[in-house]
Amino acid sequence: MLQAMNTGHEGSMTTVHANTARDAISRLETMVLMAGFDLPVRAIREQIASALHLILQVTRLPDGKRVITSLTEVQGMEGDIILLQDVFKYETIPSADRKYTGELVATGLRPKFVDKLIEHGVEVPAAAFRAPRRAPAPVPNRRASTRAPKPREIAEKERLR
Repeated sequence: MLQAMNTGHEGSMTTVHANTARDAISRLETMVLMAGFDLPVRAIREQIASALHLILQVTRLPDGKRVITSLTEVQGMEGDIILLQDVFKYETIPSADRKYTGELVATGLRPKFVDKLIEHGVEVPAAAFRAPRRAPAPVPNRRASTRAPKPREIAEKERLR
């Protein structure tokens, strides 16, 4: 599979059953090792990192519906580790009728593969990768929760002992 993907022909696609993008990488490594090739793990990882650009995670929700839950970019190697970066993640939207709804939301990170798209004449607006603005979380009233007791309150507690 990886050999076919590394022959210089762009546009390969494959399916791997895994729970996360990181699990998919591990399963690919295991499949190569099970094939009987006597390659060091680092060489296998380098082949995987150079062969893959994106991992698209599809998950079945509890109601049976399948949704894309993440789009992860394979960024290369750092030491012996294959670097992964989530570009889009699925966020659940609460609903009163207990149905599972959500949307794929940008993480705010610009993937490296955009440069390759531009080389091929595909323009992707930068806004496509901007994380949505969220309302800031309310700041708790720290003054009320950290108020020091007054001397009279301390004396009253001591008197009641």
